[in-house]
Amino acid sequence: MPKPLKEGIDFYYNEHGYMVFTEHFLLERGYCCGNGCMHCPYAYEKVPEPARTALLASRQARDKEKRDI
Repeated sequence: MPKPLKEGIDFYYNEHGYMVFTEHFLLERGYCCGNGCMHCPYAYEKVPEPARTALLASRQARDKEKRDI
């Protein structure tokens, strides 16, 4: 039986009310599911093209924006 998820550790709710898995949770799961999770630590390896390239570009833009703040 899977362990219960802990808000703030395994997931959080974004400004639209959607549940977002954290990198911590995704690393514990151990693989890319292919759904394009925001915090995917596996470089979206199972996401089909062209979506994978778009997600990687979006992540780079978010990271650059964070650095420029």
